[in-house]
Amino acid sequence: MLALTSHGNKGNPPLLMIHGFLGSRVDWAPLLPELSKHFYCICIDLPGHGDSPVLSLDTPGLYQVAKAVHQSISALHIDKYHLLGYSLGGRICLHIARLYRDRILSLHIESAHPGLIGTSDRKARLSKDKMWHARLASLSLTDFLNAWYQQGVFSELSVVARQALVKKRSKNSAQALQSIYLATSLAVQEDLIELPKQISAPCHYYVGKDDSKFLALALRWQSQSRLTVHQFERAGHNAHLAAADKFCQQLILQLIETPQ
Repeated sequence: MLALTSHGNKGNPPLLMIHGFLGSRVDWAPLLPELSKHFYCICIDLPGHGDSPVLSLDTPGLYQVAKAVHQSISALHIDKYHLLGYSLGGRICLHIARLYRDRILSLHIESAHPGLIGTSDRKARLSKDKMWHARLASLSLTDFLNAWYQQGVFSELSVVARQALVKKRSKNSAQALQSIYLATSLAVQEDLIELPKQISAPCHYYVGKDDSKFLALALRWQSQSRLTVHQFERAGHNAHLAAADKFCQQLILQLIETPQ
């Protein structure tokens, strides 16, 4: 079983919240005071993160992780639930929705990729991810994190914000992170861009306007699928951190409008 915490009244609609790579269930803390007024929030640690155990994963292992998450929430005797996932957590949400489409009330994805299509793109991504995996094995975790947060997708972070994230993420285990990194690489993920058309649940995408890469991706996805995009000013890849209040307000609005 994966580690999780629950917040709010059990009688309210359940909302399963899944963090991104390097994160943990406590990443959702800024949203919980307001969200838990309306929803029964379940925040879960992905394998190798927070207090969750390391799992022996195949490559690809995205469906294994999705099954582990679903089993953990099913142990709470929850039948149907809303899904919210950030980055890697968003990609896991796509796989949960693919496997358990009849259990999903609505799907909410933040800054997550639906999947690469071209062979060359997959090869390039795999090469890049193998490099990061090797760095996890060879560098101190602090040095790894300093390098990780220099990537273009995090360019909107200030020096102070970057340093704060490095300090926060230093509680992770490098070996535990290695156990999930390549197994859940975007390079080995199938293309799930058609998923919003294949499930009955409403699908929403949340993205910061300063994250040009994922904003463009989200708008392309919206143009060819049953997906609604929500944009946030003065926010980058992690919109729920940079614009917590507005993100929370928009999320609650969409959740309340979803038939239970």
